[in-house]
Amino acid sequence: MTEWMTEERRAGLRAICDTVVPAIPRADDPTGFWARKATDVGTDEAIIVALAGMQTEARDGLLGLVDGLVAQGILTASQLSREQILSRTALFGPAAAFGVGALSGLVRLMAYGLPDAVGQNPFWKAFGYPGPISAPPQAPKPIRPLVPNGDMTIDADVVVVGSGSGGGVVAGKLAAAGLKVVVLEAGGYFNEADFNQLELWAYQNLYWRGGPTPAADLNISIMAGAALGGGSTINWSNCLRTRPWVREEWAREHGLEGVDGHDFDRHLDAVCARIGVTDQCSEFNGPNQRIEDGAARLDWSFKRLLRNADPTTYDPASAGYMGFGDQSGSKLGTMKTWLQDAFDAGADVIVRCRADRVLVEGGRAAGVLATYRDPATGASAALTVRAPQVVVAGGALESPALLLRSGIGGPAVGRYLRLHPCTAIAATYPDPQDAWWAAPMTAMIDQFERPDGGDYGFLIQAPHCSVGTSAALLPFTTAVAHKEAMSQLRNTATTIGLTRDHGHGQISIDAQGEAVPTYSVTDPVDVANLYAGMEAQVRMHQAAGAVKVGVLAAGAPSWRWGDDLDAFVARLRRLPLRFGGVSLFCAHQMGSCRLGKDPALSVAGPFGELHDTPGVWIGDASAFPTSSGTNPMISTMALAHRTAEAVIAAAGSRRI
Repeated sequence: MTEWMTEERRAGLRAICDTVVPAIPRADDPTGFWARKATDVGTDEAIIVALAGMQTEARDGLLGLVDGLVAQGILTASQLSREQILSRTALFGPAAAFGVGALSGLVRLMAYGLPDAVGQNPFWKAFGYPGPISAPPQAPKPIRPLVPNGDMTIDADVVVVGSGSGGGVVAGKLAAAGLKVVVLEAGGYFNEADFNQLELWAYQNLYWRGGPTPAADLNISIMAGAALGGGSTINWSNCLRTRPWVREEWAREHGLEGVDGHDFDRHLDAVCARIGVTDQCSEFNGPNQRIEDGAARLDWSFKRLLRNADPTTYDPASAGYMGFGDQSGSKLGTMKTWLQDAFDAGADVIVRCRADRVLVEGGRAAGVLATYRDPATGASAALTVRAPQVVVAGGALESPALLLRSGIGGPAVGRYLRLHPCTAIAATYPDPQDAWWAAPMTAMIDQFERPDGGDYGFLIQAPHCSVGTSAALLPFTTAVAHKEAMSQLRNTATTIGLTRDHGHGQISIDAQGEAVPTYSVTDPVDVANLYAGMEAQVRMHQAAGAVKVGVLAAGAPSWRWGDDLDAFVARLRRLPLRFGGVSLFCAHQMGSCRLGKDPALSVAGPFGELHDTPGVWIGDASAFPTSSGTNPMISTMALAHRTAEAVIAAAGSRRI
């Protein structure tokens, strides 16, 4: 297939796959779950395809690992010896540990997530996962993107870089005000006609860098949207308004005048109305019901969540797949609301178009240089959008990278990255939980949102169910133990402790100008809250009737019914909060181009215009002065709505 995949490497890869997911003899095996090994479902071939798409350095690293394992005799060793070879290799150092973990995780992701020709995986039968329940409907694409025909220049009043919860709102508002708007989106345009309810397809087409991606320092895994509509196309549609104490902090400490009063209520009301926030589409699947049960038994504060959904098209059976795109069309993200408004008002929307740098002339914004790439042919075209107003809204990972490539924004660009680090607890119950049914996040424990009267705490929520990702993230100790855990997936309820981070990370760029996120949990407030979040989740699951509770951490620490719970909690508090310890995750990125009055500590002024470059505005969650502490979609939209009004005022004055 490729010159770098030799026959020996192919054999080594097959051996590694069948070491991580082997055939294990079991007398009672009606679906063949235990007898089936990774290569039986084409895992090795899928990994070769994945390797072909990797950057050369990453691919060479994994191939070197395969070579090293072959040299240690993995081709002819017994299953026990093969597992020992893997574990021994991981002890060679951090790079080796990461390599073994990455390769093992990729095997598990593919083995349990890879569909066959009819969209099924034979492993799923053992734990009742139905896979896709319907074919994509023949839904029209009401937005008609502009397709560049070779290099071209466009003149506009405003160019908006990004189409997510921030950029989409800004584009809709500006176009409705009569401004000529061009929207540049680096990802593709997908809607119900494309959403096939398959995890791996979704990662490849809808997510930043192809799905869960480790930060450069390996301490946290990052998930972000990367298609038209941004995160609002694949998020879990939890609609929480910005908390009053967060708004007060932004106004008092960072100078965002008005966000603590009625004017910001107006922005919140406007975005909630446009995206149809409702309480009518929030049924509880097993994990969300367990959250309510545990809260009731512990007398903890609990909330049923609101969601941006159209009740007339909502289907709880398909809602469980919304992280792969909402096939029902009921999710009212920016693609179906604000972006549609922008297009209907005459905005040009260009997808597959990466903003390379912001044009600056005479010290102020002059437009954007971008590159369009045709996904069918691979051909590229240079696109120049000439505009006196530029709204940077590519998300908190990509917005600072664009500013850094452009040499604007000042010393705070990329700093103060907040991620809402999450711990995860997977609990096994006597009865099926069917986490793949209904919307994934409809319940919340907010008992610990403001511990001891402080403004930094955590929430307990339920995440989206993704079978391949679950297999990849479940800690691997032995192949038997991992298969046993996967066999119980139907009875598993997973929760997260979503932490409002007080500390922060950073975005820098590499030699190619690509975003490089780093994030280490060292802030004492965050350390305390992450440990407290794990403990609260464990106690919640125990109160709700779990028979086993496991922490997603190295060594797969777990508690079983009858064990000493306090001793288990004490053990958790000794686990390090970094690579090689507790697995940390995030789906919220904020703050890396934050607003504020001090140019040394913020990138843009209180209404979003860069301190050092007039006409360039920040219009996404990177604008947050601090983390929101809640799922940030509504806060992002409201702040963008506020900034859009400032852009309209500035653009109008320059047009006179």
